[in-house]
Amino acid sequence: MRWPALLFALPLLAACAAPTPSVDADVDAASTFGRLTRWHAGFDAVVAPDARVERLADGFTWSEGPAWIADGGYLLFTDVPENRMHRWSEADGVSVFLEPSGYDGPDTGELREAGANGLLAEPGGSVLLADSGNRLVARLDLVTRRKTPLAERFDGKRLNSPNDIARRSDGSVFFTDPPYGLVGMNDSPAKALDFNGVYRIAPDGGLHLLDATVPFPNGIALSPDERTLYVASSDPEAPLWYAYALDADGTVSGRRVFADASDLMADDAPGLPDGMTVAADGTVFATGPGGVLVFAPDGTRLGRIETGGAISNCTFGDDGRTLYMTSDDILARVRVQTIGPGFAR
Repeated sequence: MRWPALLFALPLLAACAAPTPSVDADVDAASTFGRLTRWHAGFDAVVAPDARVERLADGFTWSEGPAWIADGGYLLFTDVPENRMHRWSEADGVSVFLEPSGYDGPDTGELREAGANGLLAEPGGSVLLADSGNRLVARLDLVTRRKTPLAERFDGKRLNSPNDIARRSDGSVFFTDPPYGLVGMNDSPAKALDFNGVYRIAPDGGLHLLDATVPFPNGIALSPDERTLYVASSDPEAPLWYAYALDADGTVSGRRVFADASDLMADDAPGLPDGMTVAADGTVFATGPGGVLVFAPDGTRLGRIETGGAISNCTFGDDGRTLYMTSDDILARVRVQTIGPGFAR
């Protein structure tokens, strides 16, 4: 989600040549910037006090949805307004992987952001994709770069603009469906559903609505034991993260507020609750006001990783102890002392 467009104006992006993403010419490829803010002693066990936030590439319009591809050792991420998916690796730098990443058709005037948003790497060499522009959730084959739709409609009505994705080991897929991809968002005449939903796609392909009451559902992630589903609500009036208790089949059995960022909202702390990832030990890395907020599994706020701008999303990569961050026009990373789920310890 592009926060300036949400908080201020909502103009349709004009057609123009996009800047070419590149490493900053004035600094090394791994230039140090940003800072760490420590609120609790437990933060030091998660991020070392001398850890460096590094800029890897810049020149994007709004970078989003990072996913680490272990088989190949590279990162995929999207530039939602520019309708592109990028590839980055230590050896090769940044390049365009898929264009368009989302909608590929005539301009109907309905889409505010036509590109794909959140990505999630799957076992077997595919990627789950929240295709905001095409208003669906799909599976992307990384070899053929073809998409297989998984969910397009609920109760016969088109989804709004899927934003982010989580996957359970039994094959269940969870996703959020806010209105951010549509011109006018909730007031868009193209919006067929009268709510913004949190959903589950069952292993048999059935689509189930889990919650229709979150004003602006955004980032989504699972706890290591897969019994808790975290959902960010990017509502400037109530910037919250919810924790849902899940039954064995993925049905929601309860909901509580996991964390509240209301006290962090400030002009010098850009961003709202957005993308997130959860470490193997249950530590939650959630983008929000000022950067990536780090929470203990019980919701205790430990600290913040900052780049100086709004951070849209984050994921683990490399050996599982690197946190990659998409931050506005920048791709960044920082080494951490926890490890991501699925990585060898």
